[in-house]
Amino acid sequence: MAEPDPPTMPYWHVYTDADGVSRQKLCALSQFKFEGINPETAPQWNDKQAKTPAVVTFTVLPVGWVGEWHENPRPQWIAVLSGRWFVETMDGTRVEMGPGELMMGEDQNTRARDGRKGHLSGTVGDEPCTMIVTGLDVEPTVNRPGRFT
Repeated sequence: MAEPDPPTMPYWHVYTDADGVSRQKLCALSQFKFEGINPETAPQWNDKQAKTPAVVTFTVLPVGWVGEWHENPRPQWIAVLSGRWFVETMDGTRVEMGPGELMMGEDQNTRARDGRKGHLSGTVGDEPCTMIVTGLDVEPTVNRPGRFT
């Protein structure tokens, strides 16, 4: 039996461009390998990321919450579990995300412009937004959207 084609997993990458402006680009994880997580388990699709220390935080953003303009504290994966939220970057792009959607927040080292630095984010709708945030202990990059693909 032939091995099936590897899947891809979309994610939004919030990043800083060469001019210090935050932007967003839809990217995809694409380095999946069909393997078991150990010899006793059936194979599954895994896209293993580089090993790094990480901090996991479960977050609940209340209805009406707005996080004024700010940078992500470190490069971090954010996965929405329930509810909806938006992220607006300095270039004017606004993306709304809901359950099952993934984002990499890597807008460190932006340069303030017109009262904006980093990104603006907040809840959408009439329910809280719950998420799992995995902060990575890695150096942020500049102008490398999709570096995790």
